[in-house]
Amino acid sequence: MEAVAKLSDYPTSPRKARLVADLIRGKKVSYALGILSFQPQHASPVIKKVLLSAVANWQQRNEDQKIEDAELVVKSIFVDGGRMIKRLRPAPQGRAYRVRKRSHHLTIVVDSAV
Repeated sequence: MEAVAKLSDYPTSPRKARLVADLIRGKKVSYALGILSFQPQHASPVIKKVLLSAVANWQQRNEDQKIEDAELVVKSIFVDGGRMIKRLRPAPQGRAYRVRKRSHHLTIVVDSAV
């Protein structure tokens, strides 16, 4: 039985978060948590927190099973683009450059391998 955890509008660009998400897709949860603990990217502690939330959601749905026996796997993880905050930055000769501050939505699905 699978469990889902979601995070909305986190202020990091989706491209940077996808680099970290691609590292743990399809891996066991314990291995994925180890990978996320030692990644220097800005998005890795956030993804780790959402992964722990997905594990807690799975545990709440399956109270009769133990996490160690289930061998949980990151079934799917995807990062979608969120809201974009648009700002203007001064540019030479009286012009203005548009700055797009990006955010992303994160969804993690955890399922037992057994």
